[in-house]
Amino acid sequence: QVHLEESGGGLVQPGGSLRLSCSASGPIRSLERMGWYREPPGKQRSLVATMSSGNRPDYADSVKGRFTISRDYGNHRIFLRMSNLRPDDTGVYYCHLAGVTREIRGFDAWGQGVQVTVST
Repeated sequence: QVHLEESGGGLVQPGGSLRLSCSASGPIRSLERMGWYREPPGKQRSLVATMSSGNRPDYADSVKGRFTISRDYGNHRIFLRMSNLRPDDTGVYYCHLAGVTREIRGFDAWGQGVQVTVST
């Protein structure tokens, strides 16, 4: 079973930066789709950034130019670098990975979420 664990959230002032990390463990053969989603207070979860194997990253319009998704190919980790943070970036951020296990089965996994609060 694939397990995801996020880290790096916290409280930051507007204009500040944070880097979220997502570490995947388990019998992973390959990662096909990677993404970060966020759930603001009282709102639905929505896509922030996504990256598919071999494709260029894609971002929500509200974070373009401020957020960067990246991956560590050797260790099944993905990151979200967030800069120039704004109060409306506040929310719970979730990591999502989809791929294939060593047993040649597809998997679709979510992390438990990490809180990001942008406030003075």
